[in-house]
Amino acid sequence: MDDFAKWLRPGMGVWWGQAASEPRPLVDRLLAREADVGPLRFFSGLSWNSALAQSVSPLDTVVSYGGLGSLRELEQADRLEVVPCHYSSFPRMFAEGFFPRDVGLLQVSPPDADGRCSLGIGVDYMADALLYTPVLFAEVNEQMPDVPGSPRIPLSRFASTISSDRPLQEEPRREPGEIERVIGRRVAELIDDGDTVQVGVGSTGAAVFDALSDHRNLGVHTGMVTDGILDLIDKGVVTGARKQVDVGVSIAGTALGSSKLYGRVSDVPIRFRPTSYTHAPQVLSQLSTLVAVNFAIEVDLTGQVGAEVSRGTYLGAVGGQVDFARAASLTGRRSIVALRSTMRGRSSIKFELDEGVVSTARADVDCVVTEHGVAHLRGQPLVERVKRLIAIAAPEFQEELARAAHINT
Repeated sequence: MDDFAKWLRPGMGVWWGQAASEPRPLVDRLLAREADVGPLRFFSGLSWNSALAQSVSPLDTVVSYGGLGSLRELEQADRLEVVPCHYSSFPRMFAEGFFPRDVGLLQVSPPDADGRCSLGIGVDYMADALLYTPVLFAEVNEQMPDVPGSPRIPLSRFASTISSDRPLQEEPRREPGEIERVIGRRVAELIDDGDTVQVGVGSTGAAVFDALSDHRNLGVHTGMVTDGILDLIDKGVVTGARKQVDVGVSIAGTALGSSKLYGRVSDVPIRFRPTSYTHAPQVLSQLSTLVAVNFAIEVDLTGQVGAEVSRGTYLGAVGGQVDFARAASLTGRRSIVALRSTMRGRSSIKFELDEGVVSTARADVDCVVTEHGVAHLRGQPLVERVKRLIAIAAPEFQEELARAAHINT
């Protein structure tokens, strides 16, 4: 493979794919060589590269949309630049040069008979970013599935490639606990047969999917497809038969899960699309049955959602939460935000957000769910919102919240 130094100059920017689509061998080679050509500016999405914080030179800058996965260590060392933006704006961020775009690193499937490689499970922002990136490198992985409908890139488009035959990295999974399962059941009760769902990732998301097993003819349009969706397809729960667009097909930007999921995506009706499609308002507005289920770190007593920062540390992101929440609330069925009522011994329902960072506006939230109940907020005045949110807070904090809000309980 050609040395990166041939293509890189000081001050240039490099992006790479995220999660299971991160081209780890290329990233490792880049970070091992960049001292000869730095300083550089990098963009990474969700990364499970535990060596990233130790490998990036102090002279370099890492940019992302949140402190996700292994990026959290960089953030805690004050070495991560977080750009707060909606996921739907990523194509524009690359087009206008706000995200690094001189060089892109991709992981792709082996070329087909026509010499074209599939982006496989990693379409997402990568398909949009490469349109504005003059130099591309590829890891051609024998184990990256050639997914039907996934965008294809001619092998000749790459400045250089390396070959690999390695398993796609699996999501570090934590099984839902009893509190997550209670929340999951409450959320599932707000979803009707035939609805099209978007559900955030993590253990609470897994609990929601488990609780949907008795539903029928659900559709899926989401940013990241998980094992929970695959299980519902296998059970005949997710059919997409009643979707208003992409009938019969589940739509996602990338896959986030186990080797079982990665091995099956080519054989089930899941299609991967660019961010410019998965999160586009003009697409989401056509899904009149859309139910968005997103998760939060904290919610204040008017329904404002904080999903990014906790105790001064960037743990999450704006991401696609607002894209889906707003569409579900305005032109779809329902926007739901779910969270545990407590975190680290403190109430997650708060008089005001600790960090002062509003990820999702209160006008875009129809329901807030905790293990203690559901607060229906759509159409409710502020004083009623306060009462309903106090009612689903942890009982030991309800009196304190009522005093702060000057409400008699």
